[in-house]
Amino acid sequence: MTRTNGSAAAPHDQQLIRVQRRTMIVLIASQIVGTVGVGVAPSIGVLLAGEVTQNEAWAGLARTASTLGAALLGFPLGSLAARRGRRFALSSGWWLAALGAAILVPAAQWNLVIPLFIGLLLIGSGSAVSLQSRFAATDLAEPGQRARSLALIVWVGTIGSVLGPNLGAPGALIGDATGLTVYASAFLIAAACLALAGLIVFLVLRPDPLLLFNEQIGVSQGPAAKRAGSRFAPIFAEIRTNKPARVAVVAILSAQVVMVSIMTMTPVHMVHQGGSVNLVGITISLHILGMYALAPLVGWITDRYGHRFSIWAGIGVFLLSLVLGAVWPDDTGWIIASLILLGVGWSFVNVAGSALFASTVSAVVRASSQGGVDALANLFGATAAFLAGPLLAISSFAVLSILAMVVLVPLVVLVIRRIPAI
Repeated sequence: MTRTNGSAAAPHDQQLIRVQRRTMIVLIASQIVGTVGVGVAPSIGVLLAGEVTQNEAWAGLARTASTLGAALLGFPLGSLAARRGRRFALSSGWWLAALGAAILVPAAQWNLVIPLFIGLLLIGSGSAVSLQSRFAATDLAEPGQRARSLALIVWVGTIGSVLGPNLGAPGALIGDATGLTVYASAFLIAAACLALAGLIVFLVLRPDPLLLFNEQIGVSQGPAAKRAGSRFAPIFAEIRTNKPARVAVVAILSAQVVMVSIMTMTPVHMVHQGGSVNLVGITISLHILGMYALAPLVGWITDRYGHRFSIWAGIGVFLLSLVLGAVWPDDTGWIIASLILLGVGWSFVNVAGSALFASTVSAVVRASSQGGVDALANLFGATAAFLAGPLLAISSFAVLSILAMVVLVPLVVLVIRRIPAI
């Protein structure tokens, strides 16, 4: 996009600025409402999985269903954005998640196993859309404000992470009036929130930021663009030839694997050490606060000092967190500190990596590749969570922390290299 160098922006630039402001307002509103619905899956959804299946193995599979859904749906939604724009893709994703939440209402009411898996899988679409919303915030952002715009969308998602797990209380009130169980009522509220998020995007996200971005830089939405957005090959070719984009992908995936593997096993480790459920809840809440609370500041630091600086900062915080977990695994205070730092490290690496990817990936595969990266991140995260359990069982929390340090080695090697544009 063209920007003026003078003190006053040209009228055309002023129009783009107004569209970007409108886009941010729509994304913030939909993100707040939608993530409330998404936040119910890892909390009430996990409890429902155990109650419906009455089998730990099946319950474990059900618990990962929403993460798997986010991984499976991330790329198709990105491809849809490449063909039809952000408005159509984001609204479709929110509505698909709303359908999943609606299916979970009868699943919870009558303990139906198959609808449980289908509903949790579809509600994962909300996670995929929430992630892609952060990229939508960068479409029309000024080059020096992309990380801040992206980080703001990440930050407002905290609201859903906090409110979603607490839908049981209003669910109980609805249950008294309708006869639904608490879980069924909670998913009914989630379905309404997700449907409203999709409606907000569909009605108000005009003009479409991605289509306007493509128009500004002369990228066609014709057949060639559609083919590029519908296959993995152009994305992998982009990563092979685009070194900054490759660093960004490694940063995003590394941060996800390190964070998920440690975060997933910390509650298990704390309970084995005699920690209470309340203490575990407080620890995870502080971890989530570390992930999201500083996101706007991280975005400003990234825009001000560069992607490489923020990635290095995140690596340093990650290593400090993992050293605490490895050296003092039996000290509750240090474990809590470790989890907080784990969240902060993830915030630095993820925000910087995502902003770098948005800034360097070519326009032809922009939306589809963003969806592909999010899909890979969810897939890597689900795999890390699955493997972390057996690793903890056969070794220790200290060993798990050391292995997480090893995961960071490829990222360190890439960032050390003086690759331009990072």
